[in-house]
Amino acid sequence: MTRLTDLADAAISVVAGQGMRGLTHRAVDARAALPAGTTSAYFRTRKALIEALVRRLAELDNADVAAGALPPAGTPDPAGFAEAVAAVLDGWLTTGRERTLARYACLLEATHHPELRTILEYGRTSREQARALMAAAGVADPAQAGDHFVACVDGLLFDRLAGAGALTAPRPGTPENRADLATAVRQLLAGFTSASATRSISRNARRRPASSG
Repeated sequence: MTRLTDLADAAISVVAGQGMRGLTHRAVDARAALPAGTTSAYFRTRKALIEALVRRLAELDNADVAAGALPPAGTPDPAGFAEAVAAVLDGWLTTGRERTLARYACLLEATHHPELRTILEYGRTSREQARALMAAAGVADPAQAGDHFVACVDGLLFDRLAGAGALTAPRPGTPENRADLATAVRQLLAGFTSASATRSISRNARRRPASSG
């Protein structure tokens, strides 16, 4: 850990607790238990502080995703993949909850502030893994299916964190929650990788009438 990392982690914690409006150099100093002026000495502007926060989020999230590595291409293991994804999601709902809240706050803020758009890069690793699984399963368009799959999983995470799913799902951090998440991911995988679904999508695309302009 370095001072830069400590400050970025403190910034994540501030955003998780107070939202983007609460992110100030003084607030980060206080959260990191450092003398006033420390954060501004390392990050002269708020923009620089935000960029450091986003880089740290991407670094930590991608490390979590990489830890649940995809089985080798050519030997797809949907059950194992679902369990790995469920473990990552459960972690983001428990030990990584602050980071997940901060990420969503940044994503929403990015619609108004271009400097935050780099937060979108955090999803690259998960999309590459999902595309590889779809390709190994023989899906007609693995890139599209992989991206759609990741979007659905991200929606599942948001529902458990801030949506109505938080009221009905098992408690995060429990074997029941991981099993429930794995079931949801397996069902998504089945929908995206089933031969009948793949053929149906291809037929619909061929039959779609040309636009009359």
